[in-house]
Amino acid sequence: MKRFMGYGSVLALFVMSLMPTVQSSASAPPLPNPILTFMGAEPAEVGGKQILRYRFDVANKSEYPGEMFVAAPDLPPCGANTKSSRTWVDLYDQRGKRLNGFCALTNPADLNKLWFAAPGDEVPPSWIYIELTDRKTNTKYRSNLAETTL
Repeated sequence: MKRFMGYGSVLALFVMSLMPTVQSSASAPPLPNPILTFMGAEPAEVGGKQILRYRFDVANKSEYPGEMFVAAPDLPPCGANTKSSRTWVDLYDQRGKRLNGFCALTNPADLNKLWFAAPGDEVPPSWIYIELTDRKTNTKYRSNLAETTL
């Protein structure tokens, strides 16, 4: 009996020694999908043409860590920008047509500066969504559909 308890004690000590390792290697909880909200439309003139710029915000932007938006010169560039951010943001209409993209956001607070433009006399898509693409982890975060009117 003492011999069995000896093995049990050794086994218990072994299991207990693994516990801190298991706890410390637990990964962080997954990040939420962005919650996209329409902020309004503003008229502008580009190249002599009247446009409407449709502005959006990510309501839960504070839940994304700053390191997702640091410059990532080790990843492929965004055009001529060799210091584009680790995470890129693309805006799509409800059918999946890309409307605009942002590859140089520097922190989560910049997620309140998203927009796409359409000619002033054109009806915009009724709904849009965004995708945040973390290029370091190859993870995409897709938002809800947001209306393009208030």
